[in-house]
Order: sequence, then structure tokens, then C-alpha cells
Amino acid sequence: MRKLYWYLTAYLKKYGLILAVSIIGSIVVLSLFTSFIFPKLKPGKHLYIGLIGAYTLDNLPLRVQKQLSKGLTKVEEDGSVEPLLASRWSIEQEGLSYRFILKNNLVWNDGKPLKTQDINYHFPNVETIITPYDIVFKLPTPFAPFPTKLDKPIFRKGELVFFKFFKKPTLIGISPYKITNYQKRGNLIRRLDLSSPTEEITYHFYLTEKEAVEAFKAGQVDILPDLAKHHEIFGWSTVQVTEKVQYDQYLAMFFNLDDPRFSKNLRQAIAYAIEKDYGDLRASGPISPNSWAYFSGVKLYNKNDQKAIDNLLTELPHEPLEFELTTTTLFVTEAEKIKKDLEDLGEKAVLACQESKKIKDEDKGLCQNLQISLKIRINNFPDKQNFQLLLIGQESPPDPDQYDLWHSGEPANFTHYKNIRVDSLLEKGRQTTNIKERTKIYQEFQQVLLEDPPAVFLRHLIRYDVRRK
Repeated sequence: MRKLYWYLTAYLKKYGLILAVSIIGSIVVLSLFTSFIFPKLKPGKHLYIGLIGAYTLDNLPLRVQKQLSKGLTKVEEDGSVEPLLASRWSIEQEGLSYRFILKNNLVWNDGKPLKTQDINYHFPNVETIITPYDIVFKLPTPFAPFPTKLDKPIFRKGELVFFKFFKKPTLIGISPYKITNYQKRGNLIRRLDLSSPTEEITYHFYLTEKEAVEAFKAGQVDILPDLAKHHEIFGWSTVQVTEKVQYDQYLAMFFNLDDPRFSKNLRQAIAYAIEKDYGDLRASGPISPNSWAYFSGVKLYNKNDQKAIDNLLTELPHEPLEFELTTTTLFVTEAEKIKKDLEDLGEKAVLACQESKKIKDEDKGLCQNLQISLKIRINNFPDKQNFQLLLIGQESPPDPDQYDLWHSGEPANFTHYKNIRVDSLLEKGRQTTNIKERTKIYQEFQQVLLEDPPAVFLRHLIRYDVRRK
């Protein structure tokens, strides 16, 4: 035994350092192998997807958020709301309080049980009361669309651990998918890796659509969802393109009603003058045709030059009808069509005015002012505070509540639209919880708004999903 001890002691003195380094190296390699190599061997497909926009870890695209987690509620395609993480809810105190009961046995995707204390919604001026069994939201005023706000997925802060030593913050949700890694460019997410039992997804983020398409050409990504315009890759034989109509988005030309020239008659004349031959894409108003509150009986303003001229002749302008139409590169084609339609109308209106027996001779000198001149201005990011006519896309919220956009007291009302009846309907609509009563209110709202149009509603927007075959 003494000889064995001497041999071991001598060996460790001579080779101990090498042995220790070897053991530590083996541990590091094993950690690398188990945490990096093994996940790559999991069965299932790997998708490489390009998304457009600037996002942080705390502000990921909604499509990614909904892959990673869920909300208390779920908004259906028609705008109706169903429980999701909540088993049910009740409305109390005449619409001032919403009580949500959490489903049993829910867990985060790291295995920890979901508790009511984990529900972390924050709304201005809304008091949240948490008990072991339910969550109560106390609102300052009744707000019927409130359950739609709880569709937003919930998250918990966590950590990603690499090689047993290195850590970085992550989000933990309630879903089969979880974040496995990410890379940043400054504060913005450049790449995000997700994993589920059946597939891996790598998201690459690009600031512009052009940059995303170039990455697709280079083979960095194989899927590009929600492109807004056509690209040369659409014609490639190796590419599959799917066209999607976004019924919750529409293109419209908005009036700046601070300009006194935009009387109701002039707005209606312009609406009648513009061709809207969009077929099934035609948008008749600001509420999605899939919504439970949609009303098809509004004034459509199909192209009618005679009605347009009649409206113009009702009140002759005392100055030339010279306007500027602001839009983006996406809608230049529509802008040019609108320019042609309105300038053609102006020429016809001048002749009709000069020949009309209803116009007094002393007013004939004003006929020339009916000649419409439209200048087009292209901006990548149009200024909603500085325009005369604005041609842009707009999104319809899941709930038919349009208070922010059309109520005269709201800062987001960029058209500066003022209509007492519309204000009253919008106020009543968000304070009424009965679905039948709300339907009547919003259908009347659509009729009143389209009779006194603050915008010309044109078509629903189209998006394109592109994937490599």
C-alpha cells in the first residue's frame, strides 16, 4: 500500500496539473454538447422566418407574442370575445368592475404553476385587485370593449442559461413554444430562436421590406409573411405566394376638416367622383365586414358624376379648389387615379355651372373655381398633423368602438371631425354592455358617419405571404 501511495503521489506531482485541466475541459465540452448539440438533434422541422420592424424583447410582434403565450381572453375573427386563460368573467357595478376567474391547473412553460398574482396587466387609471381565485379590474368609467384588451399575452421574466455559467434575460409564457436564444443589434432584437416539441423557428428581423426580400434572395430566410407590395421574387418558380385580404385594414382618403373648404357638400362630391371598382375588396366604412357590428346599409358613394356635380353646384367656392394629397409609395397608383377622377370632375363641373340656368348670371364668375387641381406629395411617414387630403391605410380595432378616431374630443382624431350625433353614439356604445343594444348603436353610428363623410373609404388592404417551395 505504501508503494502505491508513493506511486500515486509521484504521478500527481508530475501530471496533476494536466489531469485537472483535462477534467475541467471535459466538463466544459460536455456542457457544450448537452446544451447546444442535443437540442439540434430534436426531431421536427426548422423554419426560418423574416419579419419587418424594430422590436425589443419586451415589445415583440404580436404574432410572436401569441406563439409564446396567451391572454385571459381571445378575440375571434368577428370581434367577439371568448375566455382563454380565464374560465369566465362577470361584469359588475354597472360596467365599472370586471371579475375574471382563472382556469385550474395552468402552468408556465418552465413548469411553474400560473397563479392569479402572475397576471400582470397594467392599464392607466384601472385598479387591479388580486385574490387567490380571481382578478378584479375596477374601471373609472364603464368601458364595454375592456375584455378585448385582455387578449394580449401575459409573460413572466426569466433567464436563459448557457454552458452552466452565462445568463441573459428572457420571457416565459404559457405555450408549447419557448425562447431558446436571441441576438441583439443595440437594443433591438436581430434574431430570435423559438422551440417547441415538434419544431424550431428562427425569426430574423429587418427594418424594411426591401431588406427582408434581399435576405430571402440570399437564403437567410425561407418565409416572409405580411408583405405589403409585389416584389420580383413573386415570379420565381421556386416561390409560393399566398394573397390575403385584411378585412380589418382599409385604405381611405381622409379630409382635414380644419380646412373650411371641406364642407359636407364638397366631401360628398369628392366621394361620388372617385372610382371604387375594387370588387370584393371594396371597403364601405371603418368597421370590418367580419365584425358582429358591421352594417351593410350605409351610403356607398358609388361613382356618380352627376351627383358629384350637383353637390358642387349647391355652393360655389369663392376660391379655386386647389388641394394637396399626401400618401406613401405604397399607394401612388391610387393617388394618381384619384387625381385624374377629381380633375376630370372639375372640368365637367365648370361646364355644367356655366350652362346651368339655376346659377345666377352674377355668380357665373365663380364657376371657374370649380376646376379642381390636385398635387400629390409622397412621404414615407405622412404627418397626420399637417395635410389637406391624406391617403393611408388604417386598422379597424377588434371591437367596433371607434371613439379614439372619430370623437371630437380625442387627440387621435386627426381629421378633426366634429359631429354631435356621432359623439353621442360613440359615448353610448362604449358604456353599453348588452351586445344587441351595442349592435344597434354602432350600426346607427356607421349610417351617420357615412352621411357626413370625414373620409372616402376605398378598399381593404392585401398582404402577401411568401415561402420557398
